[in-house]
Amino acid sequence: MGLVQLDNQTAYRPEALIGADQSGLRYLGWNVPPEELVHIPEHWLQFPEPEASLHYLLGLLYIAFTIFSLVGNGLVIWIFIAAKSLRTPSNVFVINLAICDFFMMAKTPIFIYNSFTKGFTLGNLGCQIFGFVGSLTGIGAGATNALIAYDRYNTITRPFEGRLTQTKAIIFICLIWAYTIPWGVLPLLEIWGRFVPEGFLTSCTFDYLSGTFDTRLFVGSIFTFSYVLPMSLIIYYYSQIVSHVVNHEKSLRDQAKKMNVESLRSNQTQKDASVEIRIAKAAITVCFLFVASWTPYAVLALIGAFGDKSLLTPGVTMFPACACKFVACLDPYVYAISHPRYRIELQKRLPWLAITETLPAENASTCTEQQDGNATTQS
Repeated sequence: MGLVQLDNQTAYRPEALIGADQSGLRYLGWNVPPEELVHIPEHWLQFPEPEASLHYLLGLLYIAFTIFSLVGNGLVIWIFIAAKSLRTPSNVFVINLAICDFFMMAKTPIFIYNSFTKGFTLGNLGCQIFGFVGSLTGIGAGATNALIAYDRYNTITRPFEGRLTQTKAIIFICLIWAYTIPWGVLPLLEIWGRFVPEGFLTSCTFDYLSGTFDTRLFVGSIFTFSYVLPMSLIIYYYSQIVSHVVNHEKSLRDQAKKMNVESLRSNQTQKDASVEIRIAKAAITVCFLFVASWTPYAVLALIGAFGDKSLLTPGVTMFPACACKFVACLDPYVYAISHPRYRIELQKRLPWLAITETLPAENASTCTEQQDGNATTQS
């Protein structure tokens, strides 16, 4: 039962992990069958097995995430499809985002089962399913967020020329999936990259630890096209929206000052938060959620491929994974549940939720109503 030097530490080779060392210390992978050990990056095999309580804690946390996300995203999908008034081109993107988040969490029973059995219990098959679905839904959600930002930018800055038709919206959705699917299929078939377990060996993602040229090229490519590109688009379009809001508010104040009136807004408009301000708040929230959820994972992958791997302990890698799942829980509430028309439809179908929501004033302008319905799908 030989030893090998890995990252300046003594670690057991895979064939030696079925058991414990003389001190009784068990390492990650000790309970994995030999035929499954070949799928685990050796980096993780140098770390002691985590306490069972940590596995159970993560399992319980993911159960809560799963329930919260499936209920929230399930309601969004149901209401937006069932309610005719919500079947707008802009809301097609919201439905697609909810589908991505729904299936991102629908795969978590694999993680939960592995957690309560303390390891790589479902083996490589479960790992490939988890990694493949996670890749499609994560990248698909990022691309959808960017498309929502683009749609809002057009609707707010060009309210009459920028509106999408239902056909164009569906074409955009098809393009998103055409862009996303290769990033899942290529590592699944091990044509470029592969899916491997990470951290506590209970979850799986693309391989960022191998250190080969192909692995580094894959990590660099997926970092650029699945993180940097959508994030840049989101920040650009939302910053333009915020800029438009600020300039619009300033012009209203200047005009009111010239006319010697306190405000050009009606009493009803003053009573409610302006549509533009609500859009700005939603924009900031979306930017923060996307950056907060995917930046840790992106940094993690870059360190694994190009940096000091010793920084990546099993416990450290679980934090980015939890952040992504947490945001999948929040998205339906940020994107849709605060939407007035969505809340009204939810109130009609589930009155026991005791939701109180009223439609915008009848005398509100058509333009403002369209912006509230299409551009502020969440606020």
